[in-house]
Amino acid sequence: MTGTQRIGIVGGTGYAGAELLRLLSHHPQAEITVVTSRGEAGTPVASAYPQLDGLTDLVFEAPSVETLSRCDVVFFATPHAAAMHDVPALLAAGVRVIDLSADFRLRDPALWARWYNAEHVAPELIERAVYGLPELTGRAAIANADLVACPGCYPTAVLLGFMPLLKAGIVDTERLIADAKTGVSGAGKSLKPGFLYAEMADSFKAYGVAGHRHLPEIEQMLGQMSADKPIGLTFVPHLVPMIRGIHATLYGQLTSNEHDLQALYENAYADEPFVSVLAAGQTPETRHVRATNQCRIAVHRPQDGAQAVVLSTIDNLVKGAAGQAVQNFNLMIGIDETTALTQIAPIP
Repeated sequence: MTGTQRIGIVGGTGYAGAELLRLLSHHPQAEITVVTSRGEAGTPVASAYPQLDGLTDLVFEAPSVETLSRCDVVFFATPHAAAMHDVPALLAAGVRVIDLSADFRLRDPALWARWYNAEHVAPELIERAVYGLPELTGRAAIANADLVACPGCYPTAVLLGFMPLLKAGIVDTERLIADAKTGVSGAGKSLKPGFLYAEMADSFKAYGVAGHRHLPEIEQMLGQMSADKPIGLTFVPHLVPMIRGIHATLYGQLTSNEHDLQALYENAYADEPFVSVLAAGQTPETRHVRATNQCRIAVHRPQDGAQAVVLSTIDNLVKGAAGQAVQNFNLMIGIDETTALTQIAPIP
């Protein structure tokens, strides 16, 4: 597929929607034609995002399948359990869909219902959806898809960090640990007391220790990359007082001493444009991936022992959401996957 694509963005006022607007506004083969928001319908997009002044004269519209059906590709940047209501009609109209929510990530609709507290209304489309992590899924599957389920932010960082170890079969898959930290933008824009500045500043806390919604997604994909070996994962997310970023510290008990872990990771990601393996002994920082589609990874083996420690950092709104969605879009329309995604992290 070539030529300019007519783009619809559903949920344009959330943080992921804002990032889609930022990235696609200068994409050479994307023409944003519809941006929806129930609460801001009739309001100019540039009044909500002054940085787009002069780049768009669109106004927010109420979501309408009829209007969205005139697009070539529709991105859903909506809360969970929203996209699944409209996706069937859009696919029937020949529209390709990239869903940033969790609606089509899990293969078991009953498991999805348990974690998202709603009945899945389009379970017949779950198998049709392609999991949009190019480094794992493969480019051909994404290129041929008409429905892509973009991974969650935590899963992206965790899966990319663990993947070389699991594919090499050199860690105990039943004793994996993911200790991850995220900035407050991961919680979205809704007002919640725990995310107010006075509550978050100068503090640091774990949450979802008993079970986080991203856990079944991570376990599902870890199982896939380890040839369906049993997966035992302890996943503990934390909230830190920064706006963007995820830092995942991953632990795996080695079952083989024959591999040079640094070489293993460098070889695994040698041809990946958005995964950088740091030199031996270095550690990544979230500020070095801020506003980029990069994942920066370091692998360590403390005291040459039996524990592998992997450090994986991403921007939760870019590689963890909108940037990865645009990466998938590029693959779906048959162009260089780095198009519109070569930004360098700002410092400081």
